[in-house]
Amino acid sequence: MRALIFPGQGSQFIGMGKDLADAFPEAREVFEQVDDALSQKLFALMTSGAESDLNLTENTQPALMAVSMAIVKVLTGQGGIDLTKATTFLAGHSLGEYSALTAAGSFDIATAAKLLKLRGQAMQKAVPVGVGAMAAILGLDLPDVQAITAEATSKALNGETVASANDNSPGQVVISGHTGAVAIAMELATAKGAKRALQLPVSAPFHCTLMQPAADAMAEALANTTIAIPCVPIVANVTANAVSDPNIIRRLLVEQVTGTVRWRESVMWMKEQGITEMIELGAGKVLSGLVKRIEKDVATESIGTPEQVEALINKLK
Repeated sequence: MRALIFPGQGSQFIGMGKDLADAFPEAREVFEQVDDALSQKLFALMTSGAESDLNLTENTQPALMAVSMAIVKVLTGQGGIDLTKATTFLAGHSLGEYSALTAAGSFDIATAAKLLKLRGQAMQKAVPVGVGAMAAILGLDLPDVQAITAEATSKALNGETVASANDNSPGQVVISGHTGAVAIAMELATAKGAKRALQLPVSAPFHCTLMQPAADAMAEALANTTIAIPCVPIVANVTANAVSDPNIIRRLLVEQVTGTVRWRESVMWMKEQGITEMIELGAGKVLSGLVKRIEKDVATESIGTPEQVEALINKLK
C-alpha cells in the first residue's frame, strides 16, 4: 500500500519547476494556471527571481503547490495514472495539505493558488515582524517540549506564549510563539538536554495561537469555497487521521492555521493502516527524510525531476 505526500514551507528553491516545464506540457499548463489565477508572474519568480521574494510566505505557498501539482498532472495526464488505484492516502505538511486536496480533486488549481496566496498574506499580517518567532528543538520528543513550552509561557513577561507547532519526527519538534517566550523555551530546552535549539529564519510564528487572525481570514474564505469529496482520503495535519467529508475538511483547514502539524503521528497512523511506501511529490526531499526517521521500514522516494517523474510513471503503470 502506498501514500503520496506533499512538502510544505522550507522545501522551496530558486529554479524549482523549470525542468518540469521544459519537459512536460502538462507542467507548463499548471504554472500558467497559477500565474493566471494570481495575476502574477509567479513561475518567473520561482525559476529566476530573488530568493528573498520566493521566501515570502505569500509566494512560497502557491509556488510549492504548483510544483507538486505539475508532477501530479504529468502522472495523471501523460502517465494515465489513476490515483484511486495507485495510492491509498494523500497527506501534506502544512500548506502541503492543500496540494494533497488539489491532487485529490477537492480544489481546482486556481482555487488552491488563491487560497494559499491569501493564507500566506493573512499569516504574515497576523503578527508584526519581530513580535513572533519559531525555533527547532532537536534531541527532545514532543512531551518534553510541551512541558518546556508550558514552563516558558509561565515565565514569560506580558502574557507572552509559546507552543509546539510541528511535531516533525522523533527528536525534532518546532516551537512557535512570541519572540521572548520562544527565547526562554530555547534556553530551557538546552538546559534540559536538547542537542540544539535553533531559531528558524521565518517571517511569522506559524501554527500557534498568534495566528488566530489568519485562521479567521481562512474561515471566511473557505466558507465561500466549494470543497469536493477527495478521490483518495486525506490524512489531516491536526488529527493525524483520514478525512473525506468536505465539511470536516473545511473545519480542519481552519484549525490547521493555529494547530500543531502532527506529522510524526500522521506517518505512524498511515503505517498502522498498512502503508509500506510513501512517495514525496514536489520540491526537495524534506518529508522523505522525516518519514525515514519516524518509520525506518517504510520505503520512501522523492519525485522532483523529469527523469524521476517518468520512472514513477513506469513503476505505477
